[in-house]
Amino acid sequence: MLVYYLDLAIRSLRRNRVLTALMVLALALGIGASITTLTVLRLLSGDPLPQKSARLFYPQLDPSPKNSAVDSSGRLPRTMTYVDAMNLLHAHRATRQAVMALTQAKIMPPQAHAHPFFSDGVMTTADFFTMFDAGFQYGSGWSTADDEGGSQVVVIASFLNDKLFDGADSVGRMVRLNDHDFRVVGVLKPWAPQPRFYTLGLGGDHYGDGDAVFLPLKAARALKMGPQDTECYQAVDDFTHLETAPCEWLGLWVELGDPSAVAGYRRFLDGYVKEQVALGRFQRTETSLLDLMGWLRDQHVVPDDVRLQVYLAFGFLLICVVNTVGLLLAKCLRRSQEIGVRRALGATRREIFVQFMVEASIVGLAGGALGLAFAELGLFGIRHQPAQYAHLAHLDPAMFAFTFVVALVASLIAGLLPAWRACLLAPAPQLKAM
Repeated sequence: MLVYYLDLAIRSLRRNRVLTALMVLALALGIGASITTLTVLRLLSGDPLPQKSARLFYPQLDPSPKNSAVDSSGRLPRTMTYVDAMNLLHAHRATRQAVMALTQAKIMPPQAHAHPFFSDGVMTTADFFTMFDAGFQYGSGWSTADDEGGSQVVVIASFLNDKLFDGADSVGRMVRLNDHDFRVVGVLKPWAPQPRFYTLGLGGDHYGDGDAVFLPLKAARALKMGPQDTECYQAVDDFTHLETAPCEWLGLWVELGDPSAVAGYRRFLDGYVKEQVALGRFQRTETSLLDLMGWLRDQHVVPDDVRLQVYLAFGFLLICVVNTVGLLLAKCLRRSQEIGVRRALGATRREIFVQFMVEASIVGLAGGALGLAFAELGLFGIRHQPAQYAHLAHLDPAMFAFTFVVALVASLIAGLLPAWRACLLAPAPQLKAM
């Protein structure tokens, strides 16, 4: 029976080519706009570490005086001072923990006559790679002893290893950073979580190919490598001694295994702040411990205008569906006599209803296929925009399948009223009018 309905639907659509084309085009435009904006929203609001995001937390506290200008936003600082970061780090109250700051590193290629270039780097501590599931192509990360001893070792990204060493195993070789030699201990596999959650508040890009070099914090600071972003709550004349300055420039991430560990760390963080208040260092007792996704929401990683664009696109799709309803109704009215004949020959109302829904489904699938082309065109345009995330805007298999789901649902919704109207037509008046 379904084959028969398909045959009837295709014949009907061919008889009214202009109306069919208009319906397919209307749905395709709405679907193309919706899928384009939804793909961008999905890209921006995605979970960068889905296997671990529920166990990663970002502690926040506020060492600034109550009358400090830093407090104007009413929110806790996004970073902390070196003293607080080290105190929390050395307390070892989490399964894993790492402090970090972003920096810029001048890299001198080993090839003769090659010119130096600058790349993004991370000054951090040993647990960074294990905690964030950064896999290694060669070697491994450095040890806690390297952290404490200020060893001049470095982990480099795979794209930098390709550029400097043609992709060979470079463990043990030297890389010259800011005119100092660092020994390569590890080469990462391609690793660039999107968004780059660990850069929030540290002054780096939220999206992109990732950082080129990862250095022990103590060793990098000993060589006067500075952070990309610093917030000071008191006047500072000398930024070369940030370890003792009243400035916030370090982010701290901790890994906590279960809810009891999270509750325990909250108590520890509150206790630490109260202790600092008692010592006269702090005047504020507020703390925060957000998980990874909560931290992304708190930092408004997804711009409000992107959400607005999605709402507008789906509103446009609704208008397209309404227009399709009108076109299908007009088509239904023109086929009243045909429906009357079918009813007189024994077709039930249910069969008439199914016939029109099959016809609407075909229109929806055709609209989905054309909408997919419009979505690809829209994403092509986005990839040429000057946005950090632009080059990541691609249609993945999940969104590819979702496009046809949206198209089918939209077409079935559009077909409901015309199909209902068709199955209610009485055959006798239609036969008399012939």
